[in-house]
Amino acid sequence: MNTISALTGRKLILGITGGIAAYKAAELARLLIKEGVIIQTVMTQAACRFLGPETLHALTGNPVYTELWGDSLQNSMAHIELTRSSDVILIVPTSANFIAKLAQGIADDLLSTLCLARNCPLIIAPAMNKQMFENPATQRNLNTLRADQITIWGPAMGDQACGENGLGRMLEPAQLQQALQGFFEPQWLDGKKVLITAGPTYEPIDAVRGIINLSSGKMGYAIASAASNAGATVTLIAGPVHLPRPTVQQFISVTSADQMFAVVKKEVKNCDIFISVAAVADYRPKTYQSQKIKKSNQPLTLELVPNPDILQYVAHLKKPPFCVGFAAETEKLDQYAQKKRQQKRLPLIVANLAQQAMGADESTLILFDDHGKHVLPHAPKSELARQLIKHIGQLFEKQGT
Repeated sequence: MNTISALTGRKLILGITGGIAAYKAAELARLLIKEGVIIQTVMTQAACRFLGPETLHALTGNPVYTELWGDSLQNSMAHIELTRSSDVILIVPTSANFIAKLAQGIADDLLSTLCLARNCPLIIAPAMNKQMFENPATQRNLNTLRADQITIWGPAMGDQACGENGLGRMLEPAQLQQALQGFFEPQWLDGKKVLITAGPTYEPIDAVRGIINLSSGKMGYAIASAASNAGATVTLIAGPVHLPRPTVQQFISVTSADQMFAVVKKEVKNCDIFISVAAVADYRPKTYQSQKIKKSNQPLTLELVPNPDILQYVAHLKKPPFCVGFAAETEKLDQYAQKKRQQKRLPLIVANLAQQAMGADESTLILFDDHGKHVLPHAPKSELARQLIKHIGQLFEKQGT
């Protein structure tokens, strides 16, 4: 995939708000400048306490704007002038305070005012303490931004400056660079309705125990984001994972395979493409104990029954959508993936080694379709997701011709 073709010559407003992650904006600027992005930086007064404007001036070669009432632009109308020639506004990091401003339409400094006066897309990369991110007020504000079609990248899990660990860490500059590259790529799925399942399912044994697998949901979430960036209207059905919700049109949380199956049957009627990424449990306990099973010295036998095969059901509908399956195997990858594709009559199946992919941030994918085998080399899952969506878009277009 040609990075330069996607980013070279793009005009970006890089907004920086107050937070310890502001130092990462300098690294992001460096990466984007190398790709030929033209950057105009706008910083809040709080951001200037963490990172000097001179640093961004030196990196980008352009003056840094911090004042709403400055006279550095014609007619002192920076909030109008700056956005008129820009392709996108990216705010890195975006503080909880600035998220609240965006949600309420407050314009009390240059950055918030140009966001309100913009005529280009707005993307934010939240960064804050995990309690601030999880606070109901912040979550309400983020939901408002999603409804306003503002793109949200992150945050991620990880160590935070306060010494705690959890959701709230800003995505790394390299991840943001890759996401921005994908944002400007062709709209392979423009106008298409895409239904995606992601994550594991949890099959309860008793009130406190259950059967689950090691799927993190990272691949499914990355594909949902990539499909959305490619112009699709995305519905994501997700099992229990610990990931920030991606920017999709509809997000439905489920727990068990039966719950996922019920939602898929309802939603599949309205989709053009079905991507089955979820690691659905093959079996569930035949009986469920409403109380905790007490430990004893005797062996415990569980009788398991098969779960519904969701992908099989969708692929064998009278008028099925374009179906994409996933095959996570531990051995004989090509053989088992090809067999699954033939049995389920799938136009495309995506294979990977479970021991290398589950829970990891990077992977290798092998695609099998009517045209043969295609290898997507080892890369971050966000990058693989973009390449996969391109492949799906091209196959879907050929199918319709």
